[in-house]
Amino acid sequence: MMSRLKDETLSIRTSAEIKQLLRSAAERERRSVASMIEILVLEYARVHDLKTNCQRDESDKRGV
Repeated sequence: MMSRLKDETLSIRTSAEIKQLLRSAAERERRSVASMIEILVLEYARVHDLKTNCQRDESDKRGV
């Protein structure tokens, strides 16, 4: 997997329950909360076949 440039900031508001679940998941995986969010988003994208514009452009170049 390619290393991703981390040049964007994301701020969210959520409930204490969701925050605690996220922290618990991150601890279980020995990850930071930010890393856990990335993993969850990437897994969702994989399951639902979501791609960024950059990924679509790359697929088009390969003829996929």
